[in-house]
Amino acid sequence: MTIQVPDAAGRIIKQLNTHGFEAYAVGGCVRDSLLSRVPKDWDITTSAKPEQVKEIFARTVDTGILHGTVTVLMEHEAYEVTTYRIDGEYEDGRHPKSVEFTGNLLEDLKRRDFTINAMAYSDKDGLVDAFGGVRDLEAGIIRCVGNPLDRFNEDALRILRAIRFSAQLGFEIEEETNKAISAIAPNMEKVSKERIAVELTKLLLSDYPEKMGAVFESGIAPYVSQHFNTAKGGLFQLEKLKMLPSTKHVRWSGLLRFLEPKEAAGILKELKLDNDTVDQVKILAELWKNEIPASKPEIRKVMSRINAPLFDDLLNFQTVFLNGSYLEQLKTVRQYAGEIIDDGDCICLKDMAVTGRDLIEAGVKPGPQMGEILEALFNQVIKNPEHNSREYLLNYSKDLL
Repeated sequence: MTIQVPDAAGRIIKQLNTHGFEAYAVGGCVRDSLLSRVPKDWDITTSAKPEQVKEIFARTVDTGILHGTVTVLMEHEAYEVTTYRIDGEYEDGRHPKSVEFTGNLLEDLKRRDFTINAMAYSDKDGLVDAFGGVRDLEAGIIRCVGNPLDRFNEDALRILRAIRFSAQLGFEIEEETNKAISAIAPNMEKVSKERIAVELTKLLLSDYPEKMGAVFESGIAPYVSQHFNTAKGGLFQLEKLKMLPSTKHVRWSGLLRFLEPKEAAGILKELKLDNDTVDQVKILAELWKNEIPASKPEIRKVMSRINAPLFDDLLNFQTVFLNGSYLEQLKTVRQYAGEIIDDGDCICLKDMAVTGRDLIEAGVKPGPQMGEILEALFNQVIKNPEHNSREYLLNYSKDLL
């Protein structure tokens, strides 16, 4: 079984071999290659200790040297090279208290999470698959290496990783591994919210976002964050999430759509997602149920509240989750929205022909009244875009004084 290793990674492996050390591509890059997917990263495992790796290569970075990882810079790419290791006791349910370097590849592979991630490869020795990774790839199964209770007790994040891999690959979780997920679910409280958010987001952005149901069915949800379990209402028509664009804020909105906007935003804040995502989800959660009339003034009014990409997301969202005669109306709304953009209609206050400075020059004093006048002028322009001229709006503002 041959895997096409990138030239630079191959050179690192060969140089380590030349100096008398074993070296292999390992983990996700091997798995993805066997699935005919393009690996994002090529990690290398070796019998060489970190200081020996640093002696062999001219350009290195100490990225995780206490755990045996040195980054080797080769041909403008970075490759993590990690010494074979045996993990010590996991006291915090996330990280080993200590690591012991070993010269035995199988000792290194058996500490890994799943069989499909516990394979190694080199052009010299071919594929090393001691735990049935190829068998599980062919069967479409996520299975822990060894005892699943031990693997999940060592690192509770693996619980979510199992479900995330099943979503990304369209695989089923093996029965004993699945039972262990439910048994160890409370340990999820030991995992940082940021790491949980990364796994859940990858799951939602996958080809099988409906696998999010397993997070609730397995009993993990109450331990994800304080209020995450309230999102189970979004499990209704969960399979429709894959019909949404594969973007973070849209898929999260799909899951949280039945919550009040504040609740949806609150969950994302608990998970420490970025503010842009939180704000966009809050807006979609607020607007998606509101049918947009097939009227240009009404469409401009909605467009004035959100940016153009988010308005497009809103229409896509409504196309997926609303039904009946409104779907025909949505086609007209989409057409009119395109015409509004093509015609250059004013849908942002900053694009209005009159500014606060113009009103001051016309004799309006700064303060609440100016804000009210600007809002009234903007409403006039939203209804009648042809009125967006300085002369018209200044004349119109005199009637508002």
